[in-house]
Amino acid sequence: MEPKGRNSSLKDQTGGGFAGRADLHTHTLASDGMQSPAENVRLAHEKGLAAVAITDHDTVAGVAEALEAGRNYGITVVPGVEISTRAGGKEIHVLGYYMDTQQELFLSRLAEQRDTRAQRNEAIIAKLQALGIAITMDQVTAGIGRELKPDESVGRPHIADELVRLGAAVDMRDAFDKYLAEGAAAFVSPPRITPELACEWIAEAGGAAVLAHPGIYGDDELVRSIIERSALRGIEAYHSDHSPADAERYLALAEEFGLLVTGGSDFHGARQGVVFHGEIGSVSVPVGVLEQLRDKPKLH
Repeated sequence: MEPKGRNSSLKDQTGGGFAGRADLHTHTLASDGMQSPAENVRLAHEKGLAAVAITDHDTVAGVAEALEAGRNYGITVVPGVEISTRAGGKEIHVLGYYMDTQQELFLSRLAEQRDTRAQRNEAIIAKLQALGIAITMDQVTAGIGRELKPDESVGRPHIADELVRLGAAVDMRDAFDKYLAEGAAAFVSPPRITPELACEWIAEAGGAAVLAHPGIYGDDELVRSIIERSALRGIEAYHSDHSPADAERYLALAEEFGLLVTGGSDFHGARQGVVFHGEIGSVSVPVGVLEQLRDKPKLH
């Protein structure tokens, strides 16, 4: 899924203070990415980025390693997370930045999220088996090639990998289109927390909440209602799967609601030779936005 839009024309929103650009959305082996946190940082450094965020799904397990790598490479690493929520019948993702990644309450809340993800995975496997596909969760985890840590999780891309290995799908995109995407044959939507609650969790851990890739949801009225109800600090106007027209709409929403504008590649690495979403650095924003994300979160 190569990026459809770019944000090279975006001006520095802070008027200076930092030089360079930041990719504020990347995934690692701690969730459903293909590279270690240190490798993401190395790639960001090679691309000439000033900063990179580690935003794994419902876990901050990769942050410490990335921070250490950031010191070694002389690049700023932003501690982040991407929390799965549900609203309007759709799965909505909320990004968090600069939380206290050691706060026990926040970590326990993320652990509950991972439990929900694990239950969803088992339900997906059951649906796939009912479709006649000989797949098990043991096969999926074995295909990862290493033992998962307690605070890491299995995601749909891991299941897609196994579907490709089994010959049930041609590649990652085919696996999602046939079985795993919303509305597909084996899609499962478990009960999730609301975006509003995710924003509260992030704020209570000292972080800033940002609505992830709103263009993916295909419902701008829902996006607007989430903004109106939630203590969001920003909106991810720039994303690998956003068109220039998408970005312009969300820039307008950001201005209307006084939100920060963020962006990122949503890098997951390459599967079957195809980069999932976009390469690190393919979407970025001025690094000056980090100052604003570090400010005390806005509470409604």
